[in-house]
Amino acid sequence: EIQQCLQLYIFLQLQSHFQLPTKNQTKLANGETEVHHRPKRGWIWNQFFVLEEHMGPDAQYVGKLHSNSDKGDGSVRYILSGEGAGTIFIIDEVTGDIHATKSLDRERKTHYVLHAQALDRNTEEALEPKSEFIIKVQDINDNAPKFPDGPFVATVPEMSEVGTSVLQVTATDADDPTYGNSARIVYSILQGQPYFSVDPKTGIIRTALANMDREAREHYTVVIQAKDMAGQVGGLSGSTTINITLTDVNDNPPKFPQKNYQLYVPESAQEGKPVGKIKANDEDLGINADIKYSIINSEGANMFSISTDRDTREGIISLKKALNYERKKTYTLHIEGVNTHMDPRFSYLGAFKDTATLKITVGDVDEAPVFSMDYYIMDVYENAPSGTEVGAVTARDPDSRNSPVRYILDSKEEGERYFRIDESSGVVRTTQPLDREDMPWHNITVMASEVDNPSLLSHVPVTVQILDVNDNPPEIATDEEVIVCESSRPGQVIQTVTAVDKDDFANGQRFSFALPSQLPVNPNFTLKDNEDSTASIIARRRRFNHLTQELYELPIVVWDGGEPSLSGTSTLTLRVCPCQRHGRIRLCQGEAFLSSAGLSTGALIAILLCIVILLAIVVLFITLRRSKKEPLIISEEDIRENVVTYDDEGGGEEDTEAFDIIALRNPAAAEELKFRRDVRPETRQHRGPAPSRRSPSVELDEVDVHEFIKQRLVEADMDTSVPPYDSLQTYAYEGQGSPTGSISPLDSPGTQSEQDYNYLDDWGPEFQKLAELYGAAESEVTT
Repeated sequence: EIQQCLQLYIFLQLQSHFQLPTKNQTKLANGETEVHHRPKRGWIWNQFFVLEEHMGPDAQYVGKLHSNSDKGDGSVRYILSGEGAGTIFIIDEVTGDIHATKSLDRERKTHYVLHAQALDRNTEEALEPKSEFIIKVQDINDNAPKFPDGPFVATVPEMSEVGTSVLQVTATDADDPTYGNSARIVYSILQGQPYFSVDPKTGIIRTALANMDREAREHYTVVIQAKDMAGQVGGLSGSTTINITLTDVNDNPPKFPQKNYQLYVPESAQEGKPVGKIKANDEDLGINADIKYSIINSEGANMFSISTDRDTREGIISLKKALNYERKKTYTLHIEGVNTHMDPRFSYLGAFKDTATLKITVGDVDEAPVFSMDYYIMDVYENAPSGTEVGAVTARDPDSRNSPVRYILDSKEEGERYFRIDESSGVVRTTQPLDREDMPWHNITVMASEVDNPSLLSHVPVTVQILDVNDNPPEIATDEEVIVCESSRPGQVIQTVTAVDKDDFANGQRFSFALPSQLPVNPNFTLKDNEDSTASIIARRRRFNHLTQELYELPIVVWDGGEPSLSGTSTLTLRVCPCQRHGRIRLCQGEAFLSSAGLSTGALIAILLCIVILLAIVVLFITLRRSKKEPLIISEEDIRENVVTYDDEGGGEEDTEAFDIIALRNPAAAEELKFRRDVRPETRQHRGPAPSRRSPSVELDEVDVHEFIKQRLVEADMDTSVPPYDSLQTYAYEGQGSPTGSISPLDSPGTQSEQDYNYLDDWGPEFQKLAELYGAAESEVTT
């Protein structure tokens, strides 16, 4: 009832303020509006308002339409059209009263646009032009404030000052903010006091208590309420929850739970390995709780080190040097733990560090024997008799009992075959004569153990060097074949040889060479000691012939420079062959051909095999052609010229019944055997200049072969006895005699030239044979 009275009061107030007469308007065809001035007629109506959420049993009265032409006799009919007309809004056609039949929601639709008409009931003529008016939905407080983004999560550093902003929350209200206080929100805190507060207008949450300690309480739940109607009685409200967490700051120094600790470490602990842990507690989190440990006294820092485990924040104590119970039995360590990240705001609390004392007790352990050296190097001469002393190792028991020590060799190594050790004294001896050239160094391992406790073993490496004795004679190094060129001259160096010696550099650095003295003088070669550990093989005569003798053997004696000096005889094999020059290198012609062709033995075999296969195919083809029978007489219809082939090869030179080949060899002698007249080819005397070494014999006539063959061609064309088709005639005449005569010096009378033809050797392989012939002739004449 109170709400209805309030709505009626608002309606009457609005109706008294909005009585606006309107102009009569008529819409023309072109869209323009014509205004009719009727001073005595016009609409008399109000701008209408309707309250939302009307819940009464009767339709809500909205307003009244009235025209000044209405006399009240019922002759005017009112018509309503537009949004909601006839459904939401109805009009009394006689009185013009408008009612709302349904409950309206302003948050869904704020206003409705309608059109009104006044018609003459009898003539249906428009008494007033069609006019537009608006019905506004009047807001009421029917929506509570809401927090669309809640609940919220926020953080704030611990120990923050009062008034530190934490978070701002905002509530929304669907009611009309421009009308009344329905959407005017005020914030208040329902839960979270006295730690936090909220600004009633802005919704900003702030700290309300100083020195809030995370280590005492970390999480807080705050409930904020938003109420409309400016917080007055009857307003609607909504709430949300904010979960606030205090973040950590470094406001707590590290602390050791105890001031004194004890730790037992056996003396057998390995260097660099952890031996214990210590930890200081820090109530802070993350980097604020990082601690760096250090040993601040020199006694502990010399023997131990400490590092920080990042995961557990423990101090890991490790051994820097080996412990010895017999030397020192206890150690005292002063350990300090310091925060690595400091907050200057809390420097007034003091130094963020703490110290503790750690006492380490060294435990006695039965230790293996200790050698006097980390490794031993010994030496012995080769070929020394079995049992020769090489050296000795020494080990002792580091424990206070000083137990006797027993020595043995490691049986897993090869050295046990060559050496043995005395179990009590540690003296190493040979078991057999050693050869430096076979193995110059031997590596063995000596183990020592206490006689009372053989399970504890210690090892030491021992290196034995075998010293050299001059026990190997030198030898000639014959890596390459010694080649003797046929064109070698007396005094010419055939090859330079060197020697090798299996002994070391001290006994093999100097060599001397000579030919065996007990043998007669070698007529072909001599040897020259170059006095630089090399020797040169020198030819003693001119010309060698590989056809006469291809291989020569040359024994050479070589001495080393050792004490005592040893000598050895090596026999070199020298091969004679025609040489071909390649720069300064002389190669045999056969080898030069193979090297230039780049063919291996396998390639040559493959080429020869291919040639044999081709020859076999040719022979097979000829055999098949010979076995094929072809008719000699050609059909008369085939008037072509043909070449008839006769596969008659004769029986060789001994076959006198087949074909006489005398005419081919000597046409002059066959003139009288032919029934036809043959013309002997003309001859002409050679008029060229005589060579320097021309034969004194009479010059032979040179037969003009071209004229001879041309004459035979004419005779063949004129011969009527030949077949009436082309035939093939062969003349294998090569001429007789030589116009130059013989160049052999055997037929040359007179004295020989005194000229030296050795320079022809340098002209290349084309003049090699000529140089050999002239050189050989000159050598025989001299002989």
